[in-house]
Amino acid sequence: MTYLVRRAQDVRFAVSHLNGAVEEWNSPAWQQADVLDVAHFRPESSSHRPVTQVRLLHDDMAIYAMFRVQDRFVRSVQTEYCGPVCTDSCVEWFAQPRANSGYLNFEINCGGVLLSSYIEDATRTADGFKRFTHVMPAHAAQITIVHSMPAVVDPEVVDAVTWVVQYRVPLALFESYAGPLGALSGQEWQCNFYKCGDHTSHPHWASWSPVQELNFHRPQDFAPVRFE
Repeated sequence: MTYLVRRAQDVRFAVSHLNGAVEEWNSPAWQQADVLDVAHFRPESSSHRPVTQVRLLHDDMAIYAMFRVQDRFVRSVQTEYCGPVCTDSCVEWFAQPRANSGYLNFEINCGGVLLSSYIEDATRTADGFKRFTHVMPAHAAQITIVHSMPAVVDPEVVDAVTWVVQYRVPLALFESYAGPLGALSGQEWQCNFYKCGDHTSHPHWASWSPVQELNFHRPQDFAPVRFE
């Protein structure tokens, strides 16, 4: 299982194609990206199985992500940076730039609220993890996030709805925590992608690369992502 991150051909990609529109998924710009399926559901999940897909692109300066979710039972009430967004309808990307580094998690609810940390030892503790730090707000502000749903979705939307989250993460943000990385082209990272909704009426936990227990913070379950 390996995903190839294609190189964006549009030099104005971030300006032109980060707009939070569901229709952007099928635009020529995003169709140059391969599709990744977040389809391995943990048995602890309810019967709800949202169809979650991801496209990634990159250029010399940043990585671009687009999640599309064909969903029901959508809820989003967390509004503060680094709040427990996994309790909402949420999509997540965990990325480890190199084997001897920690990994960064980008957890974003359907309302566009982010939780992001740099985790070097994911052993669980009462405070979270044995060795981690939240991404500084000044660094998090460098991430462009757009989304199709309102900032707050409450009460829950029980009918079928398709929603998207798009974002741009500067390469410089990764380097602030993992150290110099150089040009992305040709690199291989270890990553995983997730969909969850812990406190929705139909909780569920899905991943791209299967996780061996109900715990997304398992770097041993990540899979290769290569940059064209």
